[in-house]
Amino acid sequence: MSSTESTEAAVVEPTPTVPVAGASADGEALRTVSLPGWSLTVRSRPPRAAGLAPALFVHGLGGSSQNWSALMGLLADEVDAAAVDLPGFGFSPPPDDGDYSVNGHARAVVALLESEGRGPVHLVGNSLGGTVATRIAALRPDLVRTLTLVSPALPELPPQRTAWPTALASVPGLPRLYARATRDWSVERRTQALLSLCYGDPSRISAQEFAADAEEYERRLALPYFWDAMVRSTRGLVNAYTLGGQHSLWRQAERVLAPTLLVYGGRDKLVSFRMARRAAKAFRDARLLSIPDGGHVSMMEHPHLVARAFRDLLAEDHQADAAPLNRS
Repeated sequence: MSSTESTEAAVVEPTPTVPVAGASADGEALRTVSLPGWSLTVRSRPPRAAGLAPALFVHGLGGSSQNWSALMGLLADEVDAAAVDLPGFGFSPPPDDGDYSVNGHARAVVALLESEGRGPVHLVGNSLGGTVATRIAALRPDLVRTLTLVSPALPELPPQRTAWPTALASVPGLPRLYARATRDWSVERRTQALLSLCYGDPSRISAQEFAADAEEYERRLALPYFWDAMVRSTRGLVNAYTLGGQHSLWRQAERVLAPTLLVYGGRDKLVSFRMARRAAKAFRDARLLSIPDGGHVSMMEHPHLVARAFRDLLAEDHQADAAPLNRS
């Protein structure tokens, strides 16, 4: 395996975790996991029964583990759920080596899974997190039991027009111009612009949710590495789009063995709905959930629909495990 595509992390000993100071959703806990090269914040919700299968949720570009709170709450009786803040996002500081590539993020997730002995997990990813999850599932099938991808950021060339501003963030100099042009924007205006980009119907967001989103956005804007993490992660994603051969993300999607659930929104402004058909053909064991009025973050906008499809995926997985026993 070429070093350019390897997501294998150095073997690490389980590391004690410590609580994280900061707000968390009701019933959730935040902790920091210290690993060689990374300090990762993990959000978890106590499962409603002992012995449930582990699941790990990976957020998208500019997101955080909090993006999964609604879905994790709905699935607490189904899986032992945890969501990670990727390096430089949420409450996780930047990676020690400054590597924000898709491979860099994937190595951090692999290191977390190996350090906690949680694999194989039901791996769930959104947007950039979906790209990271796809690469892990292709290269480390031993760590992935099922794969769920919500609007995965797989190569779409050219991207739809509404996604161009995000892609252009990878161009040197443009983020600085954008920051200068928007320096007088209030945090409320910034939050509204972000939610309008990510939701199919922003009116679904309550005033309380909007206020919480704005408060969190303001906290993260004050971080000295906020823009660096955003820009370099965007650049890493764009660079991954250009890889060919065995390193191609679509080629790696074809290598995924795990049963896969694909979730696409008809009003997604960042990942075109037309990519759903290509993805369904690429993943060898795929099932598709289409949400016509959904946007880019269906697990937040339509958590009940996503939870129901996820339950169906797990039911199929359980039936597959039981099949050899039934035949005997």
